[in-house]
Amino acid sequence: MAEALRVGIAGLGTVGASVARVLRDKAAELTRQCGRDIIVSAVSARDRKRDRGTDLSSANWFDDPVKMAQTAEIDVFVELIGGDEGPARASVKAALEAGRHVVTANKALLAKHGVALAEIAEKKGVLLNYEAAVAGGIPVIKTMREAMAGNSVSRVFGILNGTCNYILTRMEAEGVSFDVVLKDAQRLGYAEADPTFDIEGHDTAHKLSILTSLAFGTRIAANDIYMEGISNITQADIRAAGDLGYRIKLLGVAQRTESGIEQRVHPTMVPTASVIAQVHGVTNAVAIETDILGELLLSGPGAGGNATASAVIGDVADIAKSRPGFQHGPVFGLPAKELKPYKKAQMRSHAGGYFIRLTVHDRIGVFAAIAKRMADNDISLESIVQHAVSGEAAAQKTVILVTHETTEAAVRKAVDGITKDGHLTDKPQVIRIERAG
Repeated sequence: MAEALRVGIAGLGTVGASVARVLRDKAAELTRQCGRDIIVSAVSARDRKRDRGTDLSSANWFDDPVKMAQTAEIDVFVELIGGDEGPARASVKAALEAGRHVVTANKALLAKHGVALAEIAEKKGVLLNYEAAVAGGIPVIKTMREAMAGNSVSRVFGILNGTCNYILTRMEAEGVSFDVVLKDAQRLGYAEADPTFDIEGHDTAHKLSILTSLAFGTRIAANDIYMEGISNITQADIRAAGDLGYRIKLLGVAQRTESGIEQRVHPTMVPTASVIAQVHGVTNAVAIETDILGELLLSGPGAGGNATASAVIGDVADIAKSRPGFQHGPVFGLPAKELKPYKKAQMRSHAGGYFIRLTVHDRIGVFAAIAKRMADNDISLESIVQHAVSGEAAAQKTVILVTHETTEAAVRKAVDGITKDGHLTDKPQVIRIERAG
């Protein structure tokens, strides 16, 4: 049997403690699967006294994760610290430069420094594995890196944040407001005390930027993603979507266009009959559209200690199965130095058009003025109706517009014009209607 694989874990929070516990409890099974023992030989965390639910007495303790990353006592450095700078970045860089394999769940780190870290890994001939960084326990990274050779990807999209999906699911099922569900999500541990990173789309954007690089062979461009969150979604939107045969989901979408790569994160209406519309609660789903395979949909637990730990352990096991002299594949599918510069595309037409909700003054000429603004911007309307909402003031009405295919710029220009005309009594709502499998 090959020598034991020695693992160092930096960060012993919920995920790190779970990883350590599973590696200990499932040791015999992992040895049979990998052909060698996997042992936790070193750990690093801020609090030595905290009970992690597993015996770590046999592991050497390092107060400094960078020193642990550099020690000859480990073969694999598992980074579960979090954050795109500070100890996380310093320790991962140090581990790679020291010739250690790295496993991380840190999407923020990869979104900002992934290509630079990949260059180091490839130069040193070591692995940088990150399955847990995107969609938790769903093996989407392995699928895209290893199982789709020869396929050309045209679009990748999905539900990448369990917190947002949980909130939208409960808003629809129970008819309660965003604020009420958010408080429940915080109480249940699905949302942070400061939920901004999740509900405003930043978490989804980081994950999408990694998938974009894998799908299209481009350098990661997390700062070039059009982004909207779900905090402005109301019960009026949820009900109107249902009446029209749609369900609202926060999607991350990346697709190849004639002018470049389009990346966007925003609330989206998807047909209720589509597969992705059936993904509820904290579950995640990723759809990949290719020329050979067609459309592949992967769905499963996207968050939580067990799902993330499972992905981390899978990455560690892959390293345990590799042998000295084995040529590892590129971190992002192509050698880091061959990744193309990211070329941002203009927001293009969307099959199915746009949903626009306007709360307007109830007076003569409003409908005609709205229709004229749409016509002036070459927007064809599939429907324009008054949508009754209980409790509305008698002096205002809600108007629901559904457009045919059009452009983002045209819709925004038309809505801005309606706003300037003084017809609105509240902020307008614009939601894309997405073609979805």
